[in-house]
Amino acid sequence: MWGRMLAPALALLLAGCGSLKFWDDDESDPTAPAPLPSLEKEEIRIQRLWSRDLGAGPDGLRALLRPAVAQGRVLGADPKGRVVALDAVRGKVLWRTDLDRELSGGVGVGGGLALVANLEGRVFALELDSGRLRWQVRIDREVLGPPASDGEIVAVQSSDGHLLALDAQNGQERWRHRVDVPSLNLRLPLGPEIVGGLVLAGFASGKVVALGTGGDLRWEARVAIPRGRTELERMVDIVGLQVADDIVYATAYQGRTAAFTLGSGRALWYQDLAGHQPPALGGGKLFIVRGDDEVVALDAATGRQQWSNVQLRNRRLSAPAWLEGGLLAIGDLEGYLHVLDAADGRYLGRVRVARDPLAVPLVAEGSRVYALREDGKLTAYEVRRRVAR
Repeated sequence: MWGRMLAPALALLLAGCGSLKFWDDDESDPTAPAPLPSLEKEEIRIQRLWSRDLGAGPDGLRALLRPAVAQGRVLGADPKGRVVALDAVRGKVLWRTDLDRELSGGVGVGGGLALVANLEGRVFALELDSGRLRWQVRIDREVLGPPASDGEIVAVQSSDGHLLALDAQNGQERWRHRVDVPSLNLRLPLGPEIVGGLVLAGFASGKVVALGTGGDLRWEARVAIPRGRTELERMVDIVGLQVADDIVYATAYQGRTAAFTLGSGRALWYQDLAGHQPPALGGGKLFIVRGDDEVVALDAATGRQQWSNVQLRNRRLSAPAWLEGGLLAIGDLEGYLHVLDAADGRYLGRVRVARDPLAVPLVAEGSRVYALREDGKLTAYEVRRRVAR
């Protein structure tokens, strides 16, 4: 049931701003996926570290459950309600908890908690160290993205434009804030961020809001303005936020990318560059995957374009992940994990993770990247540059 409900949104998300045609081998078709780039020399080493089965679940929900990395652990969840903590280096199971509920939002980590939620509006808080269920509450609003916590509150964003704060100790509601959102939206697995005493969230209206942890509205900013005659043309959902050095970066579908000051929401720059996946941030650059799967790097300070790579065009790319050593990892529709040089966009190498699309955003920490397959297998890779001799 839930898979059928989510299928249209996921099709839009994976296909981006362009055509929704299925892949074929007609090279004259401008929407056909680009062939795999050739490799003249091996500049990187991609080593598979471990693989663990997180469990299967209802079709369509897997792509909403992005793993998280925190305190030497990888936290993953399965749509049927199983949450697991793994050692980030060895893949050893540290704990496993079965909530016996379908899950759609997660995994969020913060304040010593692992957080998940579902389409029924149930929010679950687990102890990060042990997996023990601290509390569960029902907010009666559909949740698609991971909750966030700073140890004092748990922030939860619903798909209908509500942002709620729950007490981190017992789950009692402290406050809620509502933003008007269009009825037609991408139903993205967006979750809030808690940074510097502010709760940040992006909405399908093309707006970013910042509230104090007490619920007071500090600022709101519009990233994109809906344009066009049809509802589809006017979709400007915020597809992702990144925060670093007191700057908030936001990218909108069929809209723009923008940077705002964390404290006041003052606009620092706008760039007419839309995205269809959450951006990545690292090495002073913001990395955007456009609707046709062109990968673009912007200077994080000025918004000026630094480079673009079209070698993976129309390969239905996942959200990118920045790796230590100035590398950028991206998944595609054939299950390949590609690596680009974050400095100039050069194509460096790839490894095949699966035969199915890598639809779940990659997660990275240091030189390790974690890829979750559609069948529920989570695989860890070490990616490093080769040392010239």
